[in-house]
Amino acid sequence: MISMLDKRAQVLLKTLIERYIAEGEPIGSRTLSRYSGLDLSPATIRNVMADLEELGFIASPHTSAGRVPTPAGYRFFIDTLLVVRELQSQDLHKIEEHLLPDNPQRVIQTASSLLSQLTQFAGVVMTPRRVITFKHIEFLRLSEKRILLIVVTPDGDVQNRILFTEVEYRPSELIEAANYINQNYAGQSFEEVRTRLQAEVRDMRQEVTRLMSAALDAGSALAEGGEQYVISGERNLFAVRDLSQDMGRLKQLLELFERKTSLVKILDLALRGQGVQIFIGGESGVAAPDDVSVVTSPYKVDGEVVGTVGVIGPTRMAYERVVPIVDVTAKLLSSALSQH
Repeated sequence: MISMLDKRAQVLLKTLIERYIAEGEPIGSRTLSRYSGLDLSPATIRNVMADLEELGFIASPHTSAGRVPTPAGYRFFIDTLLVVRELQSQDLHKIEEHLLPDNPQRVIQTASSLLSQLTQFAGVVMTPRRVITFKHIEFLRLSEKRILLIVVTPDGDVQNRILFTEVEYRPSELIEAANYINQNYAGQSFEEVRTRLQAEVRDMRQEVTRLMSAALDAGSALAEGGEQYVISGERNLFAVRDLSQDMGRLKQLLELFERKTSLVKILDLALRGQGVQIFIGGESGVAAPDDVSVVTSPYKVDGEVVGTVGVIGPTRMAYERVVPIVDVTAKLLSSALSQH
């Protein structure tokens, strides 16, 4: 990917995105000439801009001669050009001062509030997951595309979840999938089974593997119990000009908060990654507006990843500042919960 842009184009794209984040207005060639540090003629800058536009990294709004970054442009910038700053000492002190070993629920609430206060966006913390192992599972057909998942734990506890499926399953397929899981994976956690299944079921029919994936997602969700995450500062987003100007976008954002499964899905993805990750718009597979980014990092308790912290804000955010805030909060939350 990086080879498609020469050094000059990279510098201009980086300058354009940084200026757009700072100013919020489409960026023209005169601004690029002033801030890029490159000695280029206006014609050369316009040619490079045209190339970047052709690659889909920038776009020109109808009302202006300037350009704005596209989600693809932001993605390239984040993956390749972003230089993350060290966390400012007053921000670091604030997090250290407040994230102390305490009642776990209070620490999580504090972390969420700190993320929101320090970034002026929404702070979110996924609550730690309990690990549930199962002794036996069953699938029971309720209607064409609704299946009841019955989970029996080793201590005899029975839990149910309804699965909504895209295709209709025959009773024989439900028995086949349940038998396969019970024979091969009984006594393990749903997360362990998920990891092993990915490697082991390539030769099984797609419909059956899809059903098993849905069951594992539901089983993992059973493990969460109660509130799956704590969120602070959603109101901050209604003050962000990029988001509040467009009612459709605002509606989409509200739906993201209301449909808890969508937000959990993003946090869940982050749970399986390493370090800080940034999801722009719908990159996570969830219907989020292009103008919204989620910056996440997993946190640990006693060395084991159990949850995620994150900031939800406009795609036009100062990533070099938000990334270290999320990173340090995740590390200090890990430390506070491990000492409890």
